[in-house]
Amino acid sequence: MSLGKPDSGEAIAAHAAQAERPVFDATITPHRSLGVSGFRIVMTLVCLASVVSSIPFVVLGAWPVAGFFGIDVLALFIAFHVNFRAARAFERIVVTPLEVLLRKVSHHGKEAVWRSNPAWTRLEREHDQDYGLLGLNLVSRGRSTSIASALSPQERAGFADALGSALASARRGPDYEAAQS
Repeated sequence: MSLGKPDSGEAIAAHAAQAERPVFDATITPHRSLGVSGFRIVMTLVCLASVVSSIPFVVLGAWPVAGFFGIDVLALFIAFHVNFRAARAFERIVVTPLEVLLRKVSHHGKEAVWRSNPAWTRLEREHDQDYGLLGLNLVSRGRSTSIASALSPQERAGFADALGSALASARRGPDYEAAQS
């Protein structure tokens, strides 16, 4: 047992800062293949096609058909609007040696926060022989929450490997990481 001089305030502050430094920090958002500019192009082309297609019907006296073309354009616009609103949802997972923080924000802006100690947190994987990794759950002290549902099975597998490594690293703590450097 060594009775050296006590840690200075700076050393304690440095150790605390290292313990709060994220080992893992990821934000998962739903994939959207069409951006705002693509949406404008698609809607412009659909509107033009609708107008051009409705002209012969109006000339022949079947003008109500033009209204149905308009309803189709409106329905497509509403579908895109709903899709873009759903894209606002995200999950953020931060793992530090002291805490696992999961923050889920729905497309309505409703937020759910899940916190746990990394020493008590484990990652459960739901595998399917044909489809791969179907689901991931963070489990701690009888509580469980689903994560990474917006990812494909292949992306989810890579994410699970990275998160599993981060949880193992967080359990070892900042002193182990500093000794390895």
